Amino acid sequence: MSLIHALVAKGSVILAEHQAGKRDFSQATQTILSKIPPNNSKLTYVWEQYLFHYISEGGFTYLVMADDSAGRRMPFAFLGDLQRKFTAAPSSSSSDDIPAHGLQGSFGPTIANLMHTYNTAPPADELSRAQTELNQVKDIMVQNVEQILSRGERIELLVDKTDVMAGQATAFRRGARSVRRQMWWKNKKIMGLSILVGLLLFYILVAQVCGPGLNQCSAPSKPADP
Repeated sequence: MSLIHALVAKGSVILAEHQAGKRDFSQATQTILSKIPPNNSKLTYVWEQYLFHYISEGGFTYLVMADDSAGRRMPFAFLGDLQRKFTAAPSSSSSDDIPAHGLQGSFGPTIANLMHTYNTAPPADELSRAQTELNQVKDIMVQNVEQILSRGERIELLVDKTDVMAGQATAFRRGARSVRRQMWWKNKKIMGLSILVGLLLFYILVAQVCGPGLNQCSAPSKPADP
């Protein structure tokens, strides 16, 4: 499956979308939407083995998430076709008053059908047109998602990695507590051994003066009264 998640948005408000895969990338797409400038542009964001391609024009953003193996020509052909279908739809003229996902019922199936077409048998004419546009347009760039996201937003994209890191942090805390307990008992053992060694040395020193039985240092007995 090449195309995974596609949507049409006005600004950062998603009007309609379709997700072909099982994994949820809604946080990733929403974060990228918030970073897209208001001017007309075409761009590709790279994240691991995934590419987020978008066309922003006339206040609308057409975005598709695809596998790295899909390249750029086919996803941009899909976006161009998606843009033409949405512009031709009657609902696009009144999208200013439509809330988030307000066109999901009417335009969501169009996105789903278009994704299925491009995932199974993309039209050759559209691919040729997309290749021509890619060759002519010079402002299509490729950026890494890590470069556009702030420190706090990066974790939102990596949900699976966050879970792994949380598990590792929990294991680290447990390991730290276990190490502290082991060190506490080790210190207690060293302290007890030090006390025993000190008492033994004290006994040896006293025994050298008073004899092994310490009887030579006892007080002399008083003579009995006559």
